[in-house]
Amino acid sequence: MDNKTVLYISYDGMTDNLGQSQVIPYLAGLAKLGFEITILSFEKKQNFIENKEKITKLLSDNSIAWNPLPYTSKPPVLSTLWDIWNMHKTAKKLCIEKNIQIVHCRSYISAIVGLKLKTKLGTKFVFDMRGFWADERVEGNIWNLKNPIFKTVYNYFKRQEIKFLNMSDYSISLTEAGKNYIMSRKEIRSDIKIEVIPCCADLNHFNYHTVNEDIKEKTRLHFGFDLGNDIYTYLGSIGTWYLLNEMLDLYSEIHKTNTKARFLFLTADNASEIFEKAEAKDISKEYIRIHKAQRAELPALLSISKASVFFIKPSFSKTASSPTKMGELMGMGIPLICNSNVGDVSLIMEDTKAGIIVHDFSKSNLQNISLKCKDLEALSKEDIRNGAIKWYSLDEGVLKYKNVYDSLMKSM
Repeated sequence: MDNKTVLYISYDGMTDNLGQSQVIPYLAGLAKLGFEITILSFEKKQNFIENKEKITKLLSDNSIAWNPLPYTSKPPVLSTLWDIWNMHKTAKKLCIEKNIQIVHCRSYISAIVGLKLKTKLGTKFVFDMRGFWADERVEGNIWNLKNPIFKTVYNYFKRQEIKFLNMSDYSISLTEAGKNYIMSRKEIRSDIKIEVIPCCADLNHFNYHTVNEDIKEKTRLHFGFDLGNDIYTYLGSIGTWYLLNEMLDLYSEIHKTNTKARFLFLTADNASEIFEKAEAKDISKEYIRIHKAQRAELPALLSISKASVFFIKPSFSKTASSPTKMGELMGMGIPLICNSNVGDVSLIMEDTKAGIIVHDFSKSNLQNISLKCKDLEALSKEDIRNGAIKWYSLDEGVLKYKNVYDSLMKSM
């Protein structure tokens, strides 16, 4: 089919960090392969003001059309209903004007519209679920099910989840664990098409080969570290899911046997909260650095890491979670210290031997983990990076999306 038109609908903004790291790179790759991509996204006001010009140019340079709409957040629920109405009206107009063949929907809100368009216009519907969204809202304490409104909304989306999976022309799961759970559910048709595509990383950007010793030395000096310091890093926001207390507990145990160990947080989160929690654990402020980093800075900043730590709260919804930072850190050849019972993390760690997997956060186990840290120096940076290429290659992710699109267009 000559007409290879795709409408990509996202309730996340392209001017958000997430849009820039986890949407645009894929779509740029697909546009280069001959697909005519149109994005319909919802933009938060401040991000849009700050980044509109940059994103407009980036998308234009990649021959991607962009239709940004304003994201509304108040009042709760009603604002979302308004956005869904606006999304449907705009998406329908674009589908008709551009003769759209595939509507690719990122997560659940946009899938409501994608399913309607499939029913009314006959467009193909790709449900890119990005995890068990409704359960994440509950387990992340965003929706309290004791509130009858949130309970109603939760039940609605769980019913819709079944409908999206059963009626989509293709679904995308971030993890094999998530796919296995979906296929085990009796409510889900056994013949649904589902592809696993994790949160891939730009391994050209996150590449330790691009960082020389002079850059490493300047980075160390910037933070006041000397060559004798072992630097443990944390990358990204802490938010709802990351276990700050447990990560600080591990650092405390490491520092008891290695007083030259330091902890560098590369995060935009509130520094005072991190310092307060560290102080409560008798960790001196002088051992911790906190820096709000731009994406372009990250390879240099991460290059001084002995290891990078991330502990995620294990829960049902995290079965379908793919931590973006994992591929980025592995691309830098950095050994990981991370926990089990999150998506495919254990599977990937067992396959790549990229570091230490933590099965519980008890004091005795964290003491044992701290003693194992000396063995991380023996790991090969190149082997870790090769593991990232195997599991998190952006090129491989783009190819998988291409295969999904091609199979749907052949059936039209």
